[in-house]
Amino acid sequence: MRIRELEKSQLALTNRGQLSIFALGTGSAFSKRLNQNNVLIVKGKDHVMVDFGTKAPQALHQLGVASTDIRCFLITHSHADHIGGLEEVMLMGRYVARSKPKIIITSEYEKLLWDFSLKGGASFNEIHDGHTLGFSDLWDVVRPTWLAGYPRETFEVQTGSINIKMIRTNHYPEQAESWETSYYSVGLLIDDRVLFTGDTKYDPALLADFQKRFKIETIFHDVQFFPQGVHAFLEDLGKLPRATRKKMHLMHYSDNFEQYTERVKELGFAGFVRQGCYYDFE
Repeated sequence: MRIRELEKSQLALTNRGQLSIFALGTGSAFSKRLNQNNVLIVKGKDHVMVDFGTKAPQALHQLGVASTDIRCFLITHSHADHIGGLEEVMLMGRYVARSKPKIIITSEYEKLLWDFSLKGGASFNEIHDGHTLGFSDLWDVVRPTWLAGYPRETFEVQTGSINIKMIRTNHYPEQAESWETSYYSVGLLIDDRVLFTGDTKYDPALLADFQKRFKIETIFHDVQFFPQGVHAFLEDLGKLPRATRKKMHLMHYSDNFEQYTERVKELGFAGFVRQGCYYDFE
């Protein structure tokens, strides 16, 4: 893997064919210095935007890209730092670009995302034959396929040249003891080589099970600097096997992350994910 800084002011949505993950943001939900933990997967002519928080439209604009330029989205869960920019995507798509972006989403999560988060700001903009807008009026829906025989609920989608497996995680509420009792949230396995946990509590089984099944080269993992709560505590992650820590880049961190740089090195992690950089996998 090679870390590459953005060479031009404009973010490219295509490349020469390698798998690239661009960190549009790396910050936690309430960061003021950083963008939110949203990433763009690019491979050849294909791209997938993973999460689109409240800061994402502005972050893209600063890189010369409009929200309507993004043609495929995948959302890991419904906190505002991951979905807060979707209303702009829907309304700009329908009334400005006049086209529907793709969204990779299970039927279960579509209902949750629409009914509890997106419907109020989008559904009531039009009435046709007594009906307001529905999810499919605003999105081109792509359904992933459920995979049998996995240690936890896992779905798969092939979008162009990019393969993504969507893996259920234990993020919230704090009281949930497993992914099965957690509200909907997923991490991603990208091209069977890069594990992106999304937001998750400390979950050694997630890492162990999928490293046994796949040759994972790099792990992008959620982190926080205090115990309990709904994210993975740094000191808990420090209990993982050294080989796992060595390939783990920490993301979704708070504004005071520099205070923990030395501790991250002491624990043997690869480091913090760098906002505004590509992570290239040849």
